Amino acid sequence: MEELEHSLFLVVLFNKVFGKPLAALLGLFGVKVADPSHLVPDYIVMAFIVAVVLSLVLGLASRKLSLIPSKRQAALELIVGLFEGLIMDTIGEQGKKYLPVIGSVGIFVFSCNMVGLIPGFMSPTSKINATLGCAMVVFTYYHWQGMKAQGVFKYLKTFAGPIPAIAPLMLPIELISHFSRPVSLSLRLFGNIFAEDLLILIMASIIPFFLPLPFMIMAIFTSLIQSFVFVLLSCIYIAGAVSHEGEH
Repeated sequence: MEELEHSLFLVVLFNKVFGKPLAALLGLFGVKVADPSHLVPDYIVMAFIVAVVLSLVLGLASRKLSLIPSKRQAALELIVGLFEGLIMDTIGEQGKKYLPVIGSVGIFVFSCNMVGLIPGFMSPTSKINATLGCAMVVFTYYHWQGMKAQGVFKYLKTFAGPIPAIAPLMLPIELISHFSRPVSLSLRLFGNIFAEDLLILIMASIIPFFLPLPFMIMAIFTSLIQSFVFVLLSCIYIAGAVSHEGEH
């Protein structure tokens, strides 16, 4: 697999243009790069491209909004409404303030899932490092929001449970439960996207033009479902973190 890591044209081009400057920058911090032409892995390049394209497309699409929505504005409002409805159902009215982060993560994950269907690209989420990064964003964010909503001491106290006598039992259980969440989020997403991309690649190697099409359609559905599950679990984690003791 190492030989295939930088085989994509865009990855090779990115490393050719930015490899040496990045290697020089890392050198300032005492990090020596043996081969600048293989500095940035494929999933980071793909994730960077997805982030830039999403920023440009959504930024341009959100300009010149009006009371009478155009088709473009109606599509954006539909997407926002879907995220808002899910947040309201899981967190409640106060959950609207989490919409920017939840929406950004959801759209990014879905786009990363889908980009692998374009020839010359690969899904960043087919690599465990990328999915673990997304999961750690959610993990850090919901703990941060929990401490903001309840206070640091009160939030940490919830890990020991409501009864002090069983705190020695509850604390390790809660810690294992929370630290298993990013592992579960990342492995679930990685496993599904990696499997679908590998299946399409195998089918394309047998009959390049027609055989992969049904699997590509299935991959669209799988990408949507996995993005929904990722966002839903993120909302559930935030809801549990920000709810006060009497609301559990």
